[in-house]
Amino acid sequence: MIDIREQLNAVERRIGDRSIEAGAAKTVTISETYRASIDDVWDACTNPERLPRWFLPVSGELRPGGSYQFEGNAGGTIETCDPPHSVTATWEYGGAVSWVELRLHPESDERTRLELTHIMLPDEHWVEFGPGATGIGWELALIGLARHLDSGAGVDPAAAATWPTSQEGLEFVTISSQRWLDAHLAAGADEAAARASAERCTAFYTGAAPA
Repeated sequence: MIDIREQLNAVERRIGDRSIEAGAAKTVTISETYRASIDDVWDACTNPERLPRWFLPVSGELRPGGSYQFEGNAGGTIETCDPPHSVTATWEYGGAVSWVELRLHPESDERTRLELTHIMLPDEHWVEFGPGATGIGWELALIGLARHLDSGAGVDPAAAATWPTSQEGLEFVTISSQRWLDAHLAAGADEAAARASAERCTAFYTGAAPA
């Protein structure tokens, strides 16, 4: 069990813009501080034996230039790796290509801030669902990482798959969606469009029809 309010409050959310070779991109950044050393957090995020304990099984060559594939999810190419500080990779899923950057910042010997930025070209999916579609997905993953780093235990895949549709899970994604909307508005998004996309995003995650 988790304290969903505590977990929601532990996360910082930011939306931004970035110019990349492919064009004008949007960035969705999520960050959280863990009571763990930078080496422990790095190992949890990059060790193929630990990744399935809080996220998903991964295969491939986990090195710069190597390809990876998360089971049932995205794959791509690892572009850079600077242990234990950062890794960047393409994120390829459903025919679309985006990019992820994972950066770790030691706040003390036993506290580490994780910052994950997902970079994407604004497309129909962005217009329809806004940044929350990506943000909520990563936020759900970080629940597993927080529990794993705190206890060392693994996440039950079956329980993790059904939790978002539980009463507690629905409350979590609803609040998370609102907070990603807040971040979107703080970044200067058009209010009417941002609220409409956030409403559709919440409905997608909760299974409710948009108002």
